Amino acid sequence: MAATVPNPDEPVLAQARRDFTALRDDLTIGQALQQIRREGIGEKVIYFYVVDAGGKLLGVLPTRRLLMAPAEARVGDLMVKRVVALPATATVLDACELFVMHKFLAFPVVDAERRLVGVVDVSLFTEEVLDLLDLAERERADTLFEALGFRVAQLRDAGPVQAVRYRLPWLLATVASGTVCALLAGMFEATLAQALVLAFFLTLVLGLGESVSVQSMTVTLQALRATRPTRAWYLGALRREVSTALLLGLACGTLVGVIAWLWRGEPLPAGVIGGSILLAITAASAIGLSVPALLHALKLDPKIAAGPVSLALTDICTLLIYFNAARLVLTPSP
Repeated sequence: MAATVPNPDEPVLAQARRDFTALRDDLTIGQALQQIRREGIGEKVIYFYVVDAGGKLLGVLPTRRLLMAPAEARVGDLMVKRVVALPATATVLDACELFVMHKFLAFPVVDAERRLVGVVDVSLFTEEVLDLLDLAERERADTLFEALGFRVAQLRDAGPVQAVRYRLPWLLATVASGTVCALLAGMFEATLAQALVLAFFLTLVLGLGESVSVQSMTVTLQALRATRPTRAWYLGALRREVSTALLLGLACGTLVGVIAWLWRGEPLPAGVIGGSILLAITAASAIGLSVPALLHALKLDPKIAAGPVSLALTDICTLLIYFNAARLVLTPSP
């Protein structure tokens, strides 16, 4: 293995060994052992991989089975057919995560046609790579703080005045959105007075909308790191997000609506709460996707501005849905 620490985003194929031993499935154990003696086993052999005539991966033959089986037994009959393989497009970080998940000592690397093209063994998962994983975790933490409106690196050595200068603008955005929400609540004061239960669940409805918006925004920011957004990409991502949000909204809205109904015994307000949650979660997912994508299209930094802007728009949109739904359903017709 190279002395330098691999980049976690580097293709795993660049770190894979090519001196693996591939055995044909139609060989007998005796013929397989003859091939191994003739061709050698490379620097490090942990598993023997079984392929067909075209080099397509079929399974894995553990060393114990190879050594203990009768010479006339077929390799294909003794192999383990369920084998976990890495695609050639995977990264070093993907490989390390797979080692953590499955506890295997090696993984085969296959191309798009599942042909065996390399082997990655556990030596890739060294202490240096563990340091890289720690770095990746720190980067994820940085991404989280960037979504809140600032970079950790900006504050690491900053004094109190500089820290305030970095953080205050986005807090002011939250203050502005909160003021707008307070004014909206005041405009619908009569509607709230008609069904006090609406006020009890207001914080819950806002929290659900914000949670879904942050989830969608985080997924979008990760996608924007490796994807150049196009109209087709946006429409496809929007379709997936809205479909997921509809299911989430239906589940959460039904649950909360039933709770409100059982608690207060008022079916109409409970229906308003449940329906508003469904619509608010759907709108929040669209906002969480659209704001980072729009900022990226405008050549702005989506990681820094997306969080405060998305949350502000989500709160305002959620309140508009909540109060208008209540007014339409609960206000008596003149």
